[in-house]
Amino acid sequence: MADKQKKSEFEQLDEEQLTIVQEFMLFITENKAWWMVPILLVLGLVGLLVILSATGAAPFIYTLF
Repeated sequence: MADKQKKSEFEQLDEEQLTIVQEFMLFITENKAWWMVPILLVLGLVGLLVILSATGAAPFIYTLF
């Protein structure tokens, strides 16, 4: 009976619905892959620029370059 009540870490994580950001952070901290943080930040900034270039903010972004 005690085995059924005690769940592994994997089973506990399976019950919680994590967002993709939480999953990345969990992966980075558990695997000590801190080198991925700058890559993800740059990809996020490029994605933000792509989104903003399709809006009315585009003329203001193009003047920065």
